[in-house]
Amino acid sequence: MPEGLRLDTPGVADGAAIWRIARDSKVLDLNSSYSYLLWCRDFAATSVVARDSASPGGEPAGFITGYIRPDKPRTLVVWQVAVDHAHRGRGLAGALLDGLAAKVAAHPGFDALETTISPDNTASERLFTSFAKRHGARVERTVLFDAALFPDDDGGHEPEVLFDIAPLFR
Repeated sequence: MPEGLRLDTPGVADGAAIWRIARDSKVLDLNSSYSYLLWCRDFAATSVVARDSASPGGEPAGFITGYIRPDKPRTLVVWQVAVDHAHRGRGLAGALLDGLAAKVAAHPGFDALETTISPDNTASERLFTSFAKRHGARVERTVLFDAALFPDDDGGHEPEVLFDIAPLFR
């Protein structure tokens, strides 16, 4: 972790800050604030936050939300990754991803990670391909959701490309 930050499990009280970081990223699909509160309650074990030691109460400086795929219990799905603007450029996203993978790897059998990335999100593509390289895993890419499947964007949503990263921790 970059200096002054520590890895932690999110709690419900972090939901509002995580929502703000996602909103301010201007890249992520923003979910309702309610969904971030639920995420911090129901999926805290498969999510992480970076806490800023300099801020009162250790405010989140970045986060990753994830879950174990119900039909593939050996696979962690990374839902969103975001770093507060003030903490970008320090390797925090990579440290969060490594920390989350290590946290989930403590559970027997975890050996794959999935995420989706839109074609224009080169920062996320670099993050996940470098993660795979650090862990000696392959990356398979396939279109998971074609742009036409998104009803709320009037054709403005790019396709979501599935990055299947495996094997991990063998």
